[in-house]
Amino acid sequence: MNNGQPRKTLFVVNQFYPPDYAPTGQLIQELVSALNCDNTLIRVFTGQPSYAFKNKSAPTLQKIKGIIVQRTRATQILGARIRGKAINGLLFFIRTALYLLKHIKRNDTLLLTTAPPFLPFLGYLLHCIRGTSYICLIYDLYPDVAESLNVVHPHNWLVKFWHGINRMTWNKAERIIVLSRNMKEQILTKHPHLAPKITIISNWADADSIVPMKKTENWFAKRYNLTEKFTILYSGNMGRCHDIDTILDTASELKDEPVQFVFIGGGAKYQSSMDKVEELGLENCLFLPYQERSVLPYSLTACDLSLVSVAAGMSGVVAPSKLYSALAAGRPVAVICDERCYLKETIEQAKCGLAFGNGDSVGLSQFIRQLVLNSASAESMGKAARHHLTSNYTLKTISEKYATVLGLISGPDVVKSEMSMTTSFSEL
Repeated sequence: MNNGQPRKTLFVVNQFYPPDYAPTGQLIQELVSALNCDNTLIRVFTGQPSYAFKNKSAPTLQKIKGIIVQRTRATQILGARIRGKAINGLLFFIRTALYLLKHIKRNDTLLLTTAPPFLPFLGYLLHCIRGTSYICLIYDLYPDVAESLNVVHPHNWLVKFWHGINRMTWNKAERIIVLSRNMKEQILTKHPHLAPKITIISNWADADSIVPMKKTENWFAKRYNLTEKFTILYSGNMGRCHDIDTILDTASELKDEPVQFVFIGGGAKYQSSMDKVEELGLENCLFLPYQERSVLPYSLTACDLSLVSVAAGMSGVVAPSKLYSALAAGRPVAVICDERCYLKETIEQAKCGLAFGNGDSVGLSQFIRQLVLNSASAESMGKAARHHLTSNYTLKTISEKYATVLGLISGPDVVKSEMSMTTSFSEL
């Protein structure tokens, strides 16, 4: 019941949405479903499927449990190569602008993600034209990602222009949501005045769907013969921002031992990783494609150890969502990252595994050997992982933080409570 209060409208814009299996789309769907209530109308603007198993199209206009989903075909005009993705993103930006100019009102709430990366700039333009207030949700920090990957030089004119666009966009934003402490620090390095606007809200996992399960009772583990050997799982995107080389070097270290590495997903490093395994003659690596969402509760629990990695220098620009599903699976977790990465802090707080520096395949190999020999220790770490997830990173907990920042409910100031628990930027 809305008790006579005027109904609010929340516009959420993200290029991906189910049936796409892109992680941002899945997260947005779960988030808006959790935020859905009588006093808020939620309208999602997104694209037609770009990453889907069977469905290459979805209804242009769809109402799902009160949530209105509008899809545009602008995301399907060109192919999946880098240039095609960039142009599709630009077309999506233009199509979104036309949609919002037609539908959004001054008092509505607008949440813009970084899919595509330059989408938040639309909020700035609407603010100038209509006085619209907007909130930026940063999944990946650009152009910092491209700089860290050495795709472009920091002094390139496009990088300078993009930083200028970010500055204008963030200055006018009502709030900025980031996924980790590292990402907040990365922004504050250039824009310390934005500290009061930035809120850290992590991603989450569905603890009701992903439930710990014995491999001997898991059909996925049985199908791929994973029940007998100690299985190490990397599930998700194998992109340029992820450290896959350390994992493959570890597989090479353990090639003559009773362990199995399973890679499930895709991305820029997927094919090159398969090529490297073939070149090294490794027989302990299995590569599988992305799995249907209904399969994830089984694929994620068909292992004895989960891996999460971030390439060197990337911890401030990306935040892998796979961490939370790994915790939900109730298995030990090993993370590969640099010393200051928030992933290392999370694992240490949870006491559910260990963190290893980029390139430390020897340390990771030794940890795996210890787990193989000590099943009781592995089981204890798995229980700790699950407990940490259910205590801190459930959809209910995280969605309440979003609802507060978006002004959908009244509650404690997330920014103030967060600042009381973390070190201020001036002390870093």
